[in-house]
Amino acid sequence: MRKPRDYDAELKALTDKARQLRIRKQSQLGELVMATGADTLSADELAGALLAIATTSDNARREVWRKQGATFFSGKRDEAGHGAGDKPGSAAASDDRAPPAGGQTGTQ
Repeated sequence: MRKPRDYDAELKALTDKARQLRIRKQSQLGELVMATGADTLSADELAGALLAIATTSDNARREVWRKQGATFFSGKRDEAGHGAGDKPGSAAASDDRAPPAGGQTGTQ
């Protein structure tokens, strides 16, 4: 005879795993913000920048951002600019991020 399944225990285990995954994702996003130097921005500035990129439909600009992100994760952070305000690469990265926010605001 088979042992009956404990559905409550399985559901609790799945719920716990989902909670752990959400916590890990949140932690990794925070680490990403810090690694890119975006933690120096105010919460309002960071939220505005994220909203601008989330709502942009300019595929060319998104491709530039994707390439910068890929370069960042490949370990070539100096070339992509990692947000340390005194590096020339980060100034270019900041300039690439700034226009869409202004463009989005100006067109709405």
